[in-house]
Amino acid sequence: MPELAAALQDFLRHLAVERRLAPRTLALYRAALGRLQASAQAAGVELQAAQPHHLRSWAAQMRVQGLAPRSMALVLSAWRGLYRWWGRQGEVALNPVQCLRAPKAARPLPKALSVEQAVALAQHETQGGRGKCAPALAARDHAIAELLYGCGLRVAELTGLDVNAGAAARGWVDVADASAHVLGKGSKRRSVPVGGAALRALHAWLAQRPRLARGDEPALFVSQRGTRLTANQLRQRLQRQALQAGLPTRVHPHMLRHSYASHLLQSSGDLRAVQELLGHAAISTTQVYTKLDYQHLAKAYDAAHPRARRKP
Repeated sequence: MPELAAALQDFLRHLAVERRLAPRTLALYRAALGRLQASAQAAGVELQAAQPHHLRSWAAQMRVQGLAPRSMALVLSAWRGLYRWWGRQGEVALNPVQCLRAPKAARPLPKALSVEQAVALAQHETQGGRGKCAPALAARDHAIAELLYGCGLRVAELTGLDVNAGAAARGWVDVADASAHVLGKGSKRRSVPVGGAALRALHAWLAQRPRLARGDEPALFVSQRGTRLTANQLRQRLQRQALQAGLPTRVHPHMLRHSYASHLLQSSGDLRAVQELLGHAAISTTQVYTKLDYQHLAKAYDAAHPRARRKP
């Protein structure tokens, strides 16, 4: 079905160029559309002639195959978007996915460090290892931890930072203005303040950076090879740093973002400001941190209030 494959590629091109979806999201949509095409071929149905009962049957097959509710929701979103796009072009009369919904999934609360744990990790003077690059690696890892916790950046936002601002830069830190300018989800730019501790750590890293970075490398954070640090390299180094700092839990970069949001909300109570700082499109995404705040208060109540203690 070469014409169908071309139509799907046209939709993916629309998502990449006009909707400006991230590469990871495009890959997930491509897989979802491949699943749709395979289901249609197995049923002997042309996709543009598919009816709601066809889509319900294919969705039920995904459920039987054990696909998780959140994964099903993403697949159905990709299918719904395809038919909506075809509808605008006049190629289908109805959207057979419009009323189809994935099963509700329990939404786990984000895992955050305590204030003491987060500060201990950010302040920890990591051991860079042996060799002449050890001081540079230690300064880099310290600056990364400070920026993750001090600015609430995503991994992609941090690894996308460049040393200097420019037309091609995805993000940068303005040291003079004490602000970080990043490219977030949906290619949306935002600026967040950078605290004094993070600025000091960043100055220390910039003094060491020439020992690692290649001469033409624009990335702010680089690996031992002198090229832009990858997300996996960052995760490994952060986990090592957390172990050295004596943290009792497995730490990943997004946990520091959760900690940033939770601790900021506990101190300020300003949900809208936290939403802006995190770059959330919807306030409902930020509201999950109010539940973390309530858990913190509930634990304090259980530990301190006489009427909260249960009799043995």
